[in-house]
Amino acid sequence: MLNIKWSKPSGLDLKKALLFMVISTFSFALMNVSVKYLARIPTFQIVFFRCFGSFVLATTFILIKGIPIFGNKRRLMLLRAILGLTAMSLFFLSLKHLHVGTAVSLRYIAPIFAAIFAVFLLKEKLKNIQWLFFITAFAGVLVLKGFDGNINTTGLTLILTASVFSGMVYVVIRKIGVSDHPAVVVNYFMFVGTAIGGLLAITVWVQPIGYEWAFLFLLGIFGFMGQIYMTKAFQIAKTNLVAPLKYIEVIFTISIGVFWFNEAYSIYSFIGLFMIISALILNTLVKKD
Repeated sequence: MLNIKWSKPSGLDLKKALLFMVISTFSFALMNVSVKYLARIPTFQIVFFRCFGSFVLATTFILIKGIPIFGNKRRLMLLRAILGLTAMSLFFLSLKHLHVGTAVSLRYIAPIFAAIFAVFLLKEKLKNIQWLFFITAFAGVLVLKGFDGNINTTGLTLILTASVFSGMVYVVIRKIGVSDHPAVVVNYFMFVGTAIGGLLAITVWVQPIGYEWAFLFLLGIFGFMGQIYMTKAFQIAKTNLVAPLKYIEVIFTISIGVFWFNEAYSIYSFIGLFMIISALILNTLVKKD
């Protein structure tokens, strides 16, 4: 199932890209709900298992394909790894305070922060209508905070801070560009997460029991599948057609949260989430014109 070539294809195939994005987003959704299910396990312990599983898979893939494992822009990849680890840890921690669907939706505000950082750090320009989309998305956050009783200040602060760090990650990835293979960039992230997550987990380690072992090991598999299929989708179809499909993850995650965790969403929850996701999708389409 994971026998996917990384070479850039000569043609475009939207149907295959859609299939790959569905697999990717469903994999990420399963990873998210697995984290939610592991509420008893400390965050850094979850980070360790999430990163270790993907590190083993990514390293194996790199070695089999004969890709230079250390890459070129090593400092930038280490910076991306540290920023990504911070964002991941904050996101996992927020799942202990928020509905899983709400946390995932709010995490997707990261592109807004990325765009703002890119204006100042990469000298990129934004269209005026993009600012309108950003304001709409933040208004959606305010609707959630003001009317959704399931959102507390701690959870909201954690997920928004995670989004800020994710935005920084996007900017660093742009700086890395195509000088390094995507699998190598991911592998740096997973190695740093395994090392730091493992060290920090020692002091708070909780012995997993029963099903918790299965979910911990599945984290790395779901995460790796999500990343590799998403990359493949972007390789075989235009970015402006594929990027909005990322938000299918929200639908999957909310659905699983409702049926698995009996999470309840009010009409205001859906209004706020709709404002956020629709604004971000429109921003994705506009900036690619």
